[in-house]
Amino acid sequence: VQLQASGGGLVLAGESLRLSCTASGGTFESYSMGWFRQRPGKEREYVGSVNPSGGSRYYSQPVKGRFTISRDNAKNTVYLHMNNVRLEDTAVYYCAADAGAPMWMTAATVFAWGQGTQVTVSS
Repeated sequence: VQLQASGGGLVLAGESLRLSCTASGGTFESYSMGWFRQRPGKEREYVGSVNPSGGSRYYSQPVKGRFTISRDNAKNTVYLHMNNVRLEDTAVYYCAADAGAPMWMTAATVFAWGQGTQVTVSS
């Protein structure tokens, strides 16, 4: 499966942004999908994930309550809705596909990555 992420850009602190990730090939509706990010000078970190049906979602503590993951299986697309963004959300964001359960998703369990999209939050 190939993943194409888009939607990054420059945004002011407190504003919102939506990232998209569209899959081609494979069976999108059977995969858990997730988002990771890599902040400057940091390792790639888990942001959140969603199960194949979209009914179960999980988030890391830094983004819980501000970010929402959704998916549209008819469009082979997963979204990351980023609300009330903060300076520390500045990072390259990667979408990811995982054949396992979303609550156990880590960088080691992911089998496909998108190319990354830069999000820069300014004050």
